Amino acid sequence: MSASSTNPKTLGSRLARIGLRLLGGWQFEGQLPDEPHVVMIAVPHSHNLDGLLLVLLTRSVGLKANWMVKDLWTKGPIGWITKPVGAVPVDRETPGGMVKQMVTQFERREFFHLLVPPEGTRSRTEHWKSGFYRIAQEADVPVVPSFLDYSKKRGGLGPAITLTGDRRADMDKIRAFYGDDAASMARSPEKFGPIRLKDEDA
Repeated sequence: MSASSTNPKTLGSRLARIGLRLLGGWQFEGQLPDEPHVVMIAVPHSHNLDGLLLVLLTRSVGLKANWMVKDLWTKGPIGWITKPVGAVPVDRETPGGMVKQMVTQFERREFFHLLVPPEGTRSRTEHWKSGFYRIAQEADVPVVPSFLDYSKKRGGLGPAITLTGDRRADMDKIRAFYGDDAASMARSPEKFGPIRLKDEDA
């Protein structure tokens, strides 16, 4: 999906920009992915507002980001609300788990830009979860780092990173994008842990 194929003039995009103004004047920075399929790592994930801001920021420029929820949240009347704004159901009882289900989504959809919070929790953790890496690797799609900078009220996306299978080398590229002061951009810096996979030395 190239930047030229996005549509920032839809009703959803206009509503997203209104929402960003109401939240203090947040603006999108960076580039849009040229690829139709990417895993976007949602960083930071230290506050309830983080996910909403990333969804609004991507929608404001016409990019529809998807995000995972328990399948319960996409059923019945609540599904009429969650699905149109990008929710993708995950059935934890399905063999193969979350990774297999998301790989299937990539295979089925023409465009799929999946937001995954690698920290996995809003509390501080010493390691990122590897789900985002495994999804991208098995679906053979690049990883796009996203960011939120609360000090400047800016957020957006970085360049796509093609995974090599060398986890340490791939994570070095991700660390280089965020830099040494990544925690300072978060709303709750004390909850932002190291950018590191537990098994990247395996």
